[in-house]
Amino acid sequence: MADIRLEGVGHSYDGGQTWALKPTTWTWRGSRAYALLGPSGCGKTTLLNIISGLLTPTVGRIFFDDRDVTDVPTAGRNIAQVFQFPVLYEEMSVYDNLAFPLRNRKFPKAEIDRRVRQVSELLGLDPVLRRRSRRLDPGRQQIVSLGRGLVRSQVAAVLLDEPLTVVDPALKWTLRSKLKEIHRDTGHTLVYVTHDQTEALTFADEVVVLNDGAIVQTGEPAELFLSPAHEFVGHFIGSPGMNMLPAEVVGDVVRVGPAEVGQVTGDLPAGAVRIGVRPEFVRITGEPTSPGVAAQVTGVDRMGAYDLVHARVGEHPIIAKTEAGSPHRPDTAAFLHFPAERTFLFRDQVRCGSLAPLNGRSPR
Repeated sequence: MADIRLEGVGHSYDGGQTWALKPTTWTWRGSRAYALLGPSGCGKTTLLNIISGLLTPTVGRIFFDDRDVTDVPTAGRNIAQVFQFPVLYEEMSVYDNLAFPLRNRKFPKAEIDRRVRQVSELLGLDPVLRRRSRRLDPGRQQIVSLGRGLVRSQVAAVLLDEPLTVVDPALKWTLRSKLKEIHRDTGHTLVYVTHDQTEALTFADEVVVLNDGAIVQTGEPAELFLSPAHEFVGHFIGSPGMNMLPAEVVGDVVRVGPAEVGQVTGDLPAGAVRIGVRPEFVRITGEPTSPGVAAQVTGVDRMGAYDLVHARVGEHPIIAKTEAGSPHRPDTAAFLHFPAERTFLFRDQVRCGSLAPLNGRSPR
C-alpha cells in the first residue's frame, strides 16, 4: 500500500503539440480509495496507464513512496489492474483464474485457497467456482476479473479502469458495496476510473475530477457537490447539474439583469460573473418577494419523488428541484430566489466568491 506521487507528470501522443494529460503534480495517499472522474477523452485512462507502467510519461517522474518507478516496467511495480473488459484464461475454472496471480508468485497452497475463497464469497462467485470461465456471461466474467485484481493482499495499488461497464446494472450497486468492503479488509490503495458520477461518489473516499487533461478539483463527494471550485465540476456532478446565470458585480452588489440578488463576499472587482446554484437549492415562488429574479416557467418534469421545474430568465434556462406536486405550470410567471450560503460566483470558469445576503436592503 504505497503513496503514489506524481511530479510534473504529463503525456502527449503527438510529440508535445497537444497534451492528453497536462503536466500534473499530485499524491495518492496509501490505503485510500480514490475515484478518477471525468468525461471520455479527459485523460483518465492515460493517467492510470502511467501509474501502472503501460505508458511512460512524456515529462515528469512517478514515485511509489520514495522509489522512482518512472522507467520500471509494469511487472516490477507490484500493482494489480482490472480493465474495462474481462481478461481471463477462458479454459481455466473460475477458481484457477482467481488463484493464478497467487500461484505465479509462489504463495503457499493454504494461503491461496484462503484468499480465493474469501474473495469468491465477497463477490458472490461461490456457485461458479468450478465452472470454466468461458461458460460465464460477460458480466460474470468481469466479476472474476475484478476478483483477480483483488485477490493479492500485498500490492502497491489496485487500479480499476471502468470495471463495471459490462456488468448488469442491477449488480452494480452490490459490487460497489463489495469493493468498499474489500477495501476495508485489505487496506489497498484503490484508484477507480469512471465517467459515471454515481459510481465515483458512492465508492470513493476522495474524488479527483479531470477535464481536458487537467485536475480541476479534488475532494470528498459532499464537498464536490456542495462547494464546486470550477464550473465544470458544478456541471458534471449532480443530476441535473448546477445552474449558471450571467450576472454583474456593481460595487459590492450582484445583479442579474436589473434585479439585485445579493452582495459579494470578499474583495471581488466589478465586472461580469456567472452565478452558480444547484437545482436543489433554487426556491421558486409565484409571488414576487425580495431578493428575487423574475422568470417564466417553460415546463415541469414530474419525476415521482420530486418535480423539476424548468424556467427561463431572459434567454437563460434554469431548473428548480421541488417537492412532488409542484403548483407551477408552463407559460406562467415565477420568481427565483438563491440562498446565499449555496450560491457561488464564477469568473473565467473558476469560483471567485459567494453570494451574501443584501443586509435587509430592498432590490432596486
